[in-house]
Amino acid sequence: MAPAAGPLKPGGPGPSVETRNKETRMHANLWTDLFIPGLPLIDKILRAVIVYSFLVVALKLAGRRELAQLNAFDLVVLLTISNTVQNAIIGNDNSVTGGLIGAATLLAVNYMVVRVAFEYDRKRRHVRDAGVVLVANGTVRQESLQKQLISRDELKEAANRQGYSSLGEVEHAVLNPDGSFAFTRKKDGAENHAYQEILNRINHLAEQIGRLQPGEGPASS
Repeated sequence: MAPAAGPLKPGGPGPSVETRNKETRMHANLWTDLFIPGLPLIDKILRAVIVYSFLVVALKLAGRRELAQLNAFDLVVLLTISNTVQNAIIGNDNSVTGGLIGAATLLAVNYMVVRVAFEYDRKRRHVRDAGVVLVANGTVRQESLQKQLISRDELKEAANRQGYSSLGEVEHAVLNPDGSFAFTRKKDGAENHAYQEILNRINHLAEQIGRLQPGEGPASS
């Protein structure tokens, strides 16, 4: 005669020990994949530093046109570069900690480069260039456009985005090292006349002050 079965627990039998161990291992692997980098710390730092240095040199050699993104081709190049170097920085590691280490390294290296460029004029001349003048005194410099591989139509389009209807309204235009454009509008005749009048009055006052001797007041009648 078969022994009588004991009372069943509410909700049915619980999970076996093997099932519980498997779930524990899954949770442990999840946290490990999220926060434990798959590469050594020095590897993550060196990858970010090397990629940053390469991009600075490559974009400097490629010119400011790529940063200006004057057409769709320039944008495609930058997007492709960003996707390509992403794997070089991350490597065989998808952890959150690894990504944060790479991002922190890039920010730290960029801060040091900017700090050095700001503190030392000699290094700033090598690291940070002055802007390229594309329009001077209302005249477009074709040589500068050709050197930067920028067409006249692309320059006009950049001016239009900043509220200029044509290049005839531009007095000065500079292509900055970061790829942005700086335009200066021409003054019309009335503005030029008022500006010149103010300068004449300032010069007249300066002459009057220069004629006064120390301790000498205005002449009395």
